[in-house]
Amino acid sequence: MASSTRVPATEITGVYGTLLTAISRKMFGQVPEAAGVMWHHPAVFKDSMRFGRKVDKWHRLDPNLAAFAAMATAAEIGCSFCLDLHYFLTHNHGLDEVKAREVPRWRQSTAFTPLERRVLEYAAAMSQTPPAVTDELSAALLADLGPAALVELTARIGAMNMSARGNVALGIRSAEFSASCDLPPLAVPSVASA
Repeated sequence: MASSTRVPATEITGVYGTLLTAISRKMFGQVPEAAGVMWHHPAVFKDSMRFGRKVDKWHRLDPNLAAFAAMATAAEIGCSFCLDLHYFLTHNHGLDEVKAREVPRWRQSTAFTPLERRVLEYAAAMSQTPPAVTDELSAALLADLGPAALVELTARIGAMNMSARGNVALGIRSAEFSASCDLPPLAVPSVASA
């Protein structure tokens, strides 16, 4: 099968590579092509994974809000890999997968609370170039979440921007993780609002 990425995947080797492939197969049922792409520079791959694990340990923000923000960021940037991965992780972590499914069309969906909508709006605004976050939106979220959770939300969105933009640039696309656990397909925005 031909590579769909801009940098072809390479063989994942070595002790760490063996561990990585075993964990990937256990967790996802496959080794994503993205891992082989990133394996061209193992230090970048390992440090990215290490940073991602640190981000996952932050706990001032509600886990559902964190998941929705990551998915909204991925959707805004157009990273199908990140969007699908976070939908899969939402399922695996027992979070609200009904709402997570709606994130790609959050502007039209009635599934979200006012706070969730502000979080999604913030993720979309932060993911614009240049960022389009307003003082009003920041003030509302500060009142809703408090300073620590707003700082965490901002950092999570920034981290997802780094991952998503890198994946899009490298041509890394969805690995269909959500299909492996029989999640319904992600909702899609209506044409009129896209």
